[in-house]
Amino acid sequence: MAATDSPVSCYDRMKEVKEFDDSKIGTKGLSDSGITTIPRFFIHPPETLAGLKSSSSTSAGIPVIDLSHLNSDDHRRKIVEQVCEAARTWGFFQVINYGVPVSVLDESIAAIKAFHEQPREMKAKHYVREEGRGVMYASNNDLYRAKAACWHDSLQVWMSPEPPKVEEIPEVCRREVVEWDIHAKKVADTVMELLSLGLGLEAGKFKELTFSDARAFVGHIYPYCPQSDLTMGITSHTDPGIVTVLLQNQVQGLQVKHGEEWVDVKPLPGGLIINIGDFLQVVSNGEYKSVQHRVLANSSREPRISIVMFFNLCKWNESGYYGPLPELLTPEKPAIYRNFTMQEFNDNFYGKGLDSKSLIERITL
Repeated sequence: MAATDSPVSCYDRMKEVKEFDDSKIGTKGLSDSGITTIPRFFIHPPETLAGLKSSSSTSAGIPVIDLSHLNSDDHRRKIVEQVCEAARTWGFFQVINYGVPVSVLDESIAAIKAFHEQPREMKAKHYVREEGRGVMYASNNDLYRAKAACWHDSLQVWMSPEPPKVEEIPEVCRREVVEWDIHAKKVADTVMELLSLGLGLEAGKFKELTFSDARAFVGHIYPYCPQSDLTMGITSHTDPGIVTVLLQNQVQGLQVKHGEEWVDVKPLPGGLIINIGDFLQVVSNGEYKSVQHRVLANSSREPRISIVMFFNLCKWNESGYYGPLPELLTPEKPAIYRNFTMQEFNDNFYGKGLDSKSLIERITL
């Protein structure tokens, strides 16, 4: 074949990407097929792959915050301090004892795993590329925008402000998706109260601003990858929204950038991971930080399952412009970001592959 004579000149990346997308097989299907080499469009450039390894065992993990005794005044003050310190210095923390039964966590993870382990023809009924609404099962939401694909598949369900008809959610995980949305929202509302208090605002300020009213449920699978050193589970990025609530199984892979080091986030039984999004960094006028994070490609035979609830920008300002909260601005601490529109926010996110703080870079004064 000519391709063996001149692999560079004959390689049509977009053709291969489209064939993969049209097959609706996903990375799970590729992994299950027993391939020993990954398709070329999954291979990342050397600069991305440089330094891809687990951090040293001596590295400090992200902060772990115990939310029990939250209703005690003394404990509440300490918890507010812990949450805000973590949001300022790490942008990530784990919470424990937040009031959700472990059985709910286990059932949610099992349901998403069950969805991804269905036969291709069952999942293919949900395979679409219609971002920002409804139900979407696909491999790589930015498949056609990114420079290289990543080794994961996702089920995405927009739960609010325009939830899908419940029968549109795959039956194998329908009950668990609906229930997890309720539980994750309660946890996020609690965390946002603490973050609001940490800025000197009223506990209910973020709720008043509808910060939990635009929610996307995303259930990822990171199947076994035969060449995990050549690709990524998800490339380094920051989340664009307000906060993210992450539930994961016990297969490691998530890393957070802290200073110049990539730190492993070790799965903590019963723990939920919270991270700050770009929009909250802007709203807080830089007090809270969104930080880069990534997922390594999975070299384990056991799939990595993660369930992410994204709390995104919702219309809370009648003018249609968004930026630092006026209550946080003083002559000594003026705005460090300009206002922006919802259209600008969406164009920035959907116009390219995942990246880090590109919106923040554009709006910094």
